[in-house]
Amino acid sequence: MKLAKKKWVAAPMGLVVGLLNGFFGAGGGMVGVPMLRALGLETKECHATCIAVILPLSVVSAYLYHRAGAFELRASYIYLPGALAGALVGGWLLPKLDSIWIRRIFGALILFAASRMLLR
Repeated sequence: MKLAKKKWVAAPMGLVVGLLNGFFGAGGGMVGVPMLRALGLETKECHATCIAVILPLSVVSAYLYHRAGAFELRASYIYLPGALAGALVGGWLLPKLDSIWIRRIFGALILFAASRMLLR
């Protein structure tokens, strides 16, 4: 079934991704990518779409956390140069990789994150 016929699931999927992103801090992509894949999108399109959706979600979440006094904005500055460099490399590399390698890297990341969470 084409994605256009499945648009009715977009709002509930967005709600889940937004909730996870706001609660865990950008964890929505780990759920959003498989959900989009299940809807029939190609691997690269899933990852790029999640990035596009998560950016505004992260901005809103960061604003709300900052407003609540949950973190000091200056404390995040030390991570910004590396994060920007990583984003540039990732955005440049995504279209160049075969989908199988993107899925393998993403799967390894999920397994790594899950094992860390289980073992702590």
